[in-house]
Amino acid sequence: MIEVAGADRYITLDLHAGQIQGFFSIPGDVLSAFHILVDYVREKLPGLHRPAVVAVDLGFAKKARNYAAALNTPMAFIEKRRSGNDSKAQALTLIGEVEDRDVILVDDEVDTGDSMVQAVNLLKEKGARDVYMIFVHPVLSATAARRITDLPVKEFVATDTIPIPPEKAVLFGDRLTILSVAPLLGEVITRANEGRSVGELFNE
Repeated sequence: MIEVAGADRYITLDLHAGQIQGFFSIPGDVLSAFHILVDYVREKLPGLHRPAVVAVDLGFAKKARNYAAALNTPMAFIEKRRSGNDSKAQALTLIGEVEDRDVILVDDEVDTGDSMVQAVNLLKEKGARDVYMIFVHPVLSATAARRITDLPVKEFVATDTIPIPPEKAVLFGDRLTILSVAPLLGEVITRANEGRSVGELFNE
């Protein structure tokens, strides 16, 4: 639809499935809010107790490893398995150590909130201290906002790729931090129009 509408280039941010790039026949830039989120978390590190990065599932493990490397912290993974054709995944085990640690729980999006609810409950069972939930896209469909704000989470950090309706934002109280992707998109659009390298922005 984007191509038929006449677009000759696209810019997207943190695709949930990287394979989507293959469906385009026009050039594009697949960006990530990783640096925006990491820079924010890095500023908080001195106030965290023995911090550790935790991937919400094994599918996000590689990206979580990038967070841990950038923040110079240990990491852990939550293993989930799906039973038969049941779409609801069950968090089973934690691979790694979180006892007596502040946890930085990372994912690319929060949609229904199922994965985050299971993850936070498991982390608390395993002795985690404060939990900081970090994600890019606040999809927050259905009752997700209510479900995750009921969790014992110290702070929620997301970007403004999707606006959070006021009636959902109010549920977070003062625990919600929204980081803007506008400067990143603006710089990339400028570079694309001027014919300058976009990869240069990320040392690529």
